[in-house]
This record gives sequence, C-alpha cells and structure tokens, in this order.
Amino acid sequence: MSLPQPVPPSWKDLGKSSNDLLGKDYYFQGTSLEVKTKTPSNVTFKVSGKQDQKSNAINGDIEAKYADFKNGLVFTQSWTTSNILRSQLELENYMAKGLKLDLSTALLPEKGSKSALLNAIYKQSGVHTRATLDLFKGPTFTADTVVGRDGFLFGAEAAYNVTEGRITRYAAAVGYNAREYALTLHGLSNLSTYSASYYHRVSPDVEAGAKAVYDTKATTQGVSLEVGAKTFLDSAAYIKAKINNSGVLALGYTQTLRPGVKASFGLALDTQRLNDLSATGPTHKVGAHFIFEA
Repeated sequence: MSLPQPVPPSWKDLGKSSNDLLGKDYYFQGTSLEVKTKTPSNVTFKVSGKQDQKSNAINGDIEAKYADFKNGLVFTQSWTTSNILRSQLELENYMAKGLKLDLSTALLPEKGSKSALLNAIYKQSGVHTRATLDLFKGPTFTADTVVGRDGFLFGAEAAYNVTEGRITRYAAAVGYNAREYALTLHGLSNLSTYSASYYHRVSPDVEAGAKAVYDTKATTQGVSLEVGAKTFLDSAAYIKAKINNSGVLALGYTQTLRPGVKASFGLALDTQRLNDLSATGPTHKVGAHFIFEA
C-alpha cells in the first residue's frame, strides 16, 4: 500500500524556489517602505510606498486584513494612491475540506472600470486544482491542475472565452521536486514560449539556481539565461547575486536589524557599460527597501 502523497504546489507555484531565488530581494528600482501592524483581534494593517527612481513620484497603498481562522474566513480591503479600491473575500474548508473560495474585485471610480474574479481552489493528496471566472472580461474561464506523485509533477492550464466559445490560452509543465533540489519545465503562451528552471540547496547556508527562456516568437532569436545564488552570512543577514546573458549583474543584501525591522539594498550593473555614468537611461540602478513589522 503506497503512502499518501503530499499536496503538490499550485500551477503558479511550479518553479517557485528558482523564481524566488532569482526574483525576490533585488530592490534597485528606487526606495520603498513597508509597515505592518497586527491587533489582538487578528486585524492586520499594512502601509507601503515606493518612490520611482526616474520620476520621483511616490506610489503607495494601505491595506487592512481581517482573519477568522476558526471559520476559515479572510477579508482584505486595500486603497492605492492611484485611487484603486480592491477587495478580497476568502473562505477555506467551509463547504468541504480542501476547498477554498475566493472573490477578488477592483474598482477605479474615476474611469468607471471594474473587475471581478471568482476563484475556486481544491487541494487533496496528490492533486491541486484551481478554477477562475473573470466576470467582466470575456467572461473568461481559466482552469489549471497539478498532479504529483513521488516528487514528479505534471500540470496544465487553459483559458476559455465564454462569449467567443474558444480556448484563448493553454500551457503545460512538468517538474520534479526533491528535498534539496527542484527542476521545472514550462511550455507557455500556447506552447510558443519554453522555460526551464533549476534550484539547488547546496548546503543550509547556500542556495543556487538558474532559469532559461526561449521565445519562438521573439524578434531576437536565442535563449535568455539567468543564474544566481544566495548565501546566509549569519542568522540575520544574507546576500544574493545573479547575472544574465545580457551582462546585467544584480546584487541584493538583506539585514534584520532587530525583531520586526528589516532593511534590504539592491544594485544592478550593466557589466558591458561599466564606464557609462550617465544619469539618464537604465544602465546602472540602486535602491533600498525597509520593513517595519509589529
């Protein structure tokens, strides 16, 4: 008798280890600040802001989240400086074990534009399925499924336009997740774009990863390649570095200053234009990110 299989990751989380290693904690697009507080009644407030490096414009949002863990209910409301009102209602394990219902809405009063997404997520041993209905765009029905067994993962996604009566997007993926490494292959955009990602936990203090992307419809042929690594200096600090085949080197440093206070700094250098110190253009970038949490 085989052992119960763990719940596999969702479609959007396939290759997450490599994506997080190569995509997170690189703050070189200006300065940003994030403040989080939580009340004893499980209400969480988050205020975040970011100053654009080119225009110096400050964009921000304020978010309030209420969680009723006993009944599996989470309600989130946010308001941005672009005057976008977002609401999200999540209900998990209420109607059936492993089933989560999610309604996300957005409203832009100035333009009168609105959106609403109704999501259903079902998780059980060896399977992770999601279905999304975009009520105002199309409407469009999107479904994806990931099945897993003994570390092997197989996933597929498809979008169906209800009004036009046709499939507008489809994709597939295969992967393998082990304790210390993961491999994922994607065929995206109607199988016109292919990506392969790799993640390896070399030791408790060192992680490495790579990602290659080939777009058959791109104007410039060739494979885009990116490799990176993360090293923990101690329990409160780590440094990350990555480089792509265009010669752009990115560095990130994150330091926990004290419990609830974290600072991150990022730097991006175009190694093919190191002598170009012009203030205009995206040649070299630097930025910082601060998090205060209570």
